[in-house]
Amino acid sequence: MLNREKLHGHIFILIANILFAVNMPVSKYLLPSHVTPEGLTLLRMLFACIMFWVTSLFMKHEKVPFKDLVLLFICALCGIAINQSLFIGGLNRTSPVDASIIATAGPIYVMLLAALILKEPITGRKIAGVAMGVTGGVLLILSSTHSTSQSSDLQGDLLIVFSNFMYSIYVVLSRPLSQRYSAVTIMKWMFLFSSVVLFPFMYDEVLITPAFNRNVTDWKEMGAILYVLLGATFIPYLLIPMSLKRLRPTTVSMYNYIQPIVASMIAVLIGQDSFTIMKGFSAILVFTGVYMVTQSKSREDVEKELKKEN
Repeated sequence: MLNREKLHGHIFILIANILFAVNMPVSKYLLPSHVTPEGLTLLRMLFACIMFWVTSLFMKHEKVPFKDLVLLFICALCGIAINQSLFIGGLNRTSPVDASIIATAGPIYVMLLAALILKEPITGRKIAGVAMGVTGGVLLILSSTHSTSQSSDLQGDLLIVFSNFMYSIYVVLSRPLSQRYSAVTIMKWMFLFSSVVLFPFMYDEVLITPAFNRNVTDWKEMGAILYVLLGATFIPYLLIPMSLKRLRPTTVSMYNYIQPIVASMIAVLIGQDSFTIMKGFSAILVFTGVYMVTQSKSREDVEKELKKEN
């Protein structure tokens, strides 16, 4: 039985991944004819930075020592600056289908990194859960009837691979920080560091962005940009540390498999795809995998058992 805090953690990360799933086709629509990849990346950093710092003004101040600021800087590079730069650049070169398939490797990275850095045990149940999630995610994507005519190349796929690996490092490294500070405190520093790092290299891309240099405002274009800034950046990055405070990194990463499920559901609803038994089976595999990882033993569980034996 889940306690209230863990239930909230599951809800937070579920919402974050639904928002990320919708972002995939929205960003693909914007790139590169409406917004350049670099311009969109910097816009996300600056918008979220301003939003988190303004939000922090209405919250209790939390003092962050220098050593934690250094860790936040590393997390900012891995989880935001490098991750988002590589992701947007990769999505501009590859298809959403390829990007979705590559993203299924994320929980594997997190499981291994959590074992190395946080000493989380790799149990048989956890391995089986991750394997079921990978299988379900890949089957769901491959059974889709979405158009795959969009071009993909090896360089774009590799950018997505490294983007996912960087994000996995962030998920693992930021877990201890999420236990000490609020989500707003963590994110206001991470987006500040990311903005400072990326601004010198990308500010000119914002100035030449096609969407901001038209004589007539395209409201569909502006709506898509607003969604990326608010719905796919500020809100999910607020929810991720809130979920990490309540759940283990591997459990949080398992929710990546929700993204292809949501993308498939949207395609079915708007008539671009149809529901099949394979899609239903894939979804069952994903949710069963998430449940198995949730029920696997944590480091604390193993330590308690050792104490009892001693």
